Amino acid sequence: MGLRDSKKRSKFVSRWKNRHFVSSFKYAVEGLVTAYREERNLRFHVGSVILVVIMGCLFHVSANEWLWLLLSIFFVLASEVWNTAIENAVDLASEYKKHPLAKKAKDTAAGGVLLAAVFSMIVGAIVFVPKIWQLLF
Repeated sequence: MGLRDSKKRSKFVSRWKNRHFVSSFKYAVEGLVTAYREERNLRFHVGSVILVVIMGCLFHVSANEWLWLLLSIFFVLASEVWNTAIENAVDLASEYKKHPLAKKAKDTAAGGVLLAAVFSMIVGAIVFVPKIWQLLF
């Protein structure tokens, strides 16, 4: 790559990069809003988050329990957003045509979300089952 090619690439890249923190933040929020509007599973997870927060308040979970719950919540939400990004990139690259590698990429990304959700359910069970058990018996 010569000096001229390097300058062309640098010019192209600089047009796509955000020059200011505020712009980066704005685009990140737009990405979250888009994912929420377009992804049914993300809306389901947000509904679950609301339920967990309500239960956490009702059962007066400790600070340590809140940390585990929040870790789980953000892990699942971030995984779902990453899955959406991967799916969109794969769809763009494959031009919406079925391809075994596209399927493999999308399936493994979804598998990552599943792992995060299982982790979240385990944490929820560890935090809430004893509290519910105490309430019932």
